[in-house]
Amino acid sequence: MAEVVDLEKIAHQVRRDIVRMVHVCQSGHPGGSLGCADLLTALYFDIMKHNPANFTMEAKNEDVFILSNGHISPVFYSVLARSGYFDVSELATFRKLNSRLQGHPATEEGLPGIRIATGSLGQGLSVAIGYALQKRLDKDSGIVYCNTGDGELQEGQNWEAIMYAANQKLNKLILTVDENKQQIDGSTVDIMGFDQLNNKFEAFGWNVLSMNGNKMSEIMDTFKKLKMQLESLKKPTVIIMKTEMGQGVDFMMGSHAWHGIAPNDAQLEQALAQLPETLGDY
Repeated sequence: MAEVVDLEKIAHQVRRDIVRMVHVCQSGHPGGSLGCADLLTALYFDIMKHNPANFTMEAKNEDVFILSNGHISPVFYSVLARSGYFDVSELATFRKLNSRLQGHPATEEGLPGIRIATGSLGQGLSVAIGYALQKRLDKDSGIVYCNTGDGELQEGQNWEAIMYAANQKLNKLILTVDENKQQIDGSTVDIMGFDQLNNKFEAFGWNVLSMNGNKMSEIMDTFKKLKMQLESLKKPTVIIMKTEMGQGVDFMMGSHAWHGIAPNDAQLEQALAQLPETLGDY
């Protein structure tokens, strides 16, 4: 098991990667990416069983991660590169012409680590259910993880999938909901927010947990305890994950304005001053 302090250092560098990536092409989604840096770091550097050196679409006897809210691709690409799926230097091509690192993750260029094109909001959980069903049929020990945004739950397809997963008793399916309460047009509360999200999932037959998604020790503890219970559960699990939009960069934190805009030169320098280099820039 990785030490929390080491995972925090990796997440710190991932945040640095994110702001640099979106700055150089002047497009992308830094806010949610920064908020989810701790979760993806924990998954790829400790929690998940995966093989970066031998990536396959089938993921036989491996864990699978589906990023349903694919617009936060900067954090996904950084973590994939830093964990060995492709060279870290390729992060410099983000959103450039002919790059494998498109604005939303895609499969046509064969980027290792990407198993499905995502970003059409509401669809990722359905794909994750498909992987979970496949693993059950194959008697595969792998766990399927999926991350979605709280604003994304406004898409109706999610709730059909949530109902179906419970009906199928998919205990090896773990959904994390990034509850930062922000979306592109404002706060989720103002647009179409959810009261008592925990109760809604419970009513649909899910095992429901909560955690601070920006506290590495709590993330690790939550997943450690959950994995000890998975075999005995007869239902899928959702973790309602409280995060801060723009976590780590003070002028981005808590504001929907940074959902999908890039920092200018001065803002980049201000952000990098708050995110000291820990692993080496690309």
